[in-house]
Amino acid sequence: MQHIVIQRGDPALPEVYKLIEQLDHYLTHLYRAESNHLLSPESLQQPNVTFLTVSVDNVIVGCGALVKQDEDYAEIKRMFVLPEFRGLKIGRRLLDKLESCARASGLKLIRLETGISQPEALGLYEKAGYQHCDPFGNYTEDPLGIFMEKKLV
Repeated sequence: MQHIVIQRGDPALPEVYKLIEQLDHYLTHLYRAESNHLLSPESLQQPNVTFLTVSVDNVIVGCGALVKQDEDYAEIKRMFVLPEFRGLKIGRRLLDKLESCARASGLKLIRLETGISQPEALGLYEKAGYQHCDPFGNYTEDPLGIFMEKKLV
């Protein structure tokens, strides 16, 4: 049985930085530059960010961040699980943990932006209760982008 650990992580660690580079590579091949809203590892070290990593048998295989935008909501960013570890419900466990962090911070709403070329991510979010919404924050309408939100109870 695999040992899975989800915990706060440091995006500047070499193995995490490499994971984020893999995510960037993946996304830049799916979408044009103006449709990618990537946060740098440095920006993930800000006080308003909760950055989590997922390890399987002591190997980092995924990450995700919760970026508190204001007192009303936080945005999920940088959700990624290496392809060879998909199908193990790691993404769902990571999403659940990010939602728990948001609730613990007193937040009532989580939002996210993803793309039309990521059906697995869309399925994950829809199964977790996220609903489509209008662009929020600094986002604008994008035919390649999908905006979603979930009210936390």
